[in-house]
Amino acid sequence: MLPASYPEQIMKIFINNQPEELQLPQTVSVVLDLLQLPHTRGIAIAVNNQIVPKIQWDAHQLQENDKLTVIKATQGG
Repeated sequence: MLPASYPEQIMKIFINNQPEELQLPQTVSVVLDLLQLPHTRGIAIAVNNQIVPKIQWDAHQLQENDKLTVIKATQGG
């Protein structure tokens, strides 16, 4: 934990084109948890228009101004 004299580091990212401010560092998995999205089938994630494989969600660090796209599969006809 940082001493109180250190300011919290905040980064701005865009989730489905909506600006969000998050504390650094954050991974794709943490953001999904914050969005209360399950880490199950039917979810695809792209960062800056590049698909991030599910196996990399825990390790993929987000950076300032990243654009995160969350795609949820739906059923219908």
